[in-house]
Amino acid sequence: MTAETGLDQGRSAFREQRWTDAFESLHEADQRGGLPAADLERLATAEILTGKAVTGLESLTRAHEEYLVIGDIVGAARCAAWMALHLMNTGESARAGGWLARGQRLANELAQPDAVEGFLLIPECLGKLYGGDPQGALLLFTRAADIGQRFQDRDLSALAMIGTGQATLELGRPAEGLRMFDEVMVAVTAGELSAVPSGIAYCAVIGNCQVAFDLERAMQWTAALDRWCRDRPDMVAFSGQCQAHRAELFRLHGAWAEALEAAAAARERSGHGDPQARYGGYYQQGEVQRLTGKLGLAEESFMQAARSGYEPQPGLALVSLARGDVKQAQTMIRRSAALADTATRRHLLPALVDIELAVPDLAAAREGAEELARFARECPVPMVRAVAHQADGAVLLAEHHPAGASQSLRQAWQLWLELGVPYEAARCRALAGRACRDLGDETSARMELEAAHAEFLELGAAPAAAWAASLMRKDDGGTSGPLTAREAEVLRLVASGQGNRAIAAGLFLSEKTVARHISNIFLKLGLSSRAAATRYAFEHGIAG
Repeated sequence: MTAETGLDQGRSAFREQRWTDAFESLHEADQRGGLPAADLERLATAEILTGKAVTGLESLTRAHEEYLVIGDIVGAARCAAWMALHLMNTGESARAGGWLARGQRLANELAQPDAVEGFLLIPECLGKLYGGDPQGALLLFTRAADIGQRFQDRDLSALAMIGTGQATLELGRPAEGLRMFDEVMVAVTAGELSAVPSGIAYCAVIGNCQVAFDLERAMQWTAALDRWCRDRPDMVAFSGQCQAHRAELFRLHGAWAEALEAAAAARERSGHGDPQARYGGYYQQGEVQRLTGKLGLAEESFMQAARSGYEPQPGLALVSLARGDVKQAQTMIRRSAALADTATRRHLLPALVDIELAVPDLAAAREGAEELARFARECPVPMVRAVAHQADGAVLLAEHHPAGASQSLRQAWQLWLELGVPYEAARCRALAGRACRDLGDETSARMELEAAHAEFLELGAAPAAAWAASLMRKDDGGTSGPLTAREAEVLRLVASGQGNRAIAAGLFLSEKTVARHISNIFLKLGLSSRAAATRYAFEHGIAG
């Protein structure tokens, strides 16, 4: 193959978005005789998309230098802008700042205005956005959008509108921001953007939809991103982030094994060309581990997520709550909420309400619930309404207003059912059971609690199952609660110090059957050891 033939094949593969073929042909042509600046830029894109970010940035640097050699200031400045953006996304802020300054200096030399000036604004906009200045970011993103429109540059227009939407979200105008995301995604799904801006758009929009509790939008765009990635099987960049988003949706929908698989895929791809996936991969793994009672593993996962530079909240605070360290949980969630932008703070509020109720600080819990209620009025999408009603119901219950609590919790439960989020639906039923009991309706209370307990067991949510079981025992006079008569008998014998063989002999059962009973006891009661089971049996009047 001649260098010229390889170059033509590389260009053709690039146009057709066959990224591995594009890389191989362009790389071979480069090895044979070097590449002109535009093809070095194509090579850099192919390398970045196929997970070769380090060599991709090297090729982009060479493209920048080649553009300078031939006097193409616009091309050189464009490469500088993308270098700054890629480096900012990997946390190399000093290098990013150097490339941004170089690009801006080159743009100042242009005789005529150009779209590249807008591209050079994007890293600066992001610096303000992530530096806690959403108003300043909004002004700069608006300038970038104006430049994109003036020069009819679709990539620039889309990136600027994403940033405008995110800044608007952080300034507390969620409905307006979400509409902007929809407009961007029309261009993305129509194939109007090039590959890297398309991937950035998908991941940014989905992430912001999840922060804003817009589950329906997040589901739609995650499905679209999944199709986009599957149509490009050799593309590594963005594919890990896609898996992290899928993991969150699986978790919400109660498919926890699938959530762990997707989280593992995200973590794997984060080390092979999609570093942005690291946080989501570890955080979603930690959430499933927390919900299933594996608190040590959950804490470790959240700590790994934190190494990406993002704070693993509210997950880490909820681990402290599950361990009974309510003051530590309160300290963490209050600090995080106080430092967060408006959108992130709202994402933390459901956990904040739960933690404040556990302390208990009813005034702080009520303040959080009212903030969620205001959010629901501003942006009445189903998931926002669900979390707002649930928080209101939980606080009303703590304030000894069971009738109002029951109404709010019933509304939340219905919304969670419609959204297909079984864990939160079950939590609402358990709280509704408490409200029924406070109203003197023990039959309905028992029905709600048993339904919640069964759902938690089916999910494998051992801590929540134990919580529901404890509520079921409130008025049962020390009976075995959710245990069958046989399980209660096995637990009594465990508490007496007998081993599985002795229990099997005494009850005329096989050791395998006894082991299965003990496993069921542990799951139903949220226990993990025979010592904990013995303590439970004595505390609840089961030990003979």
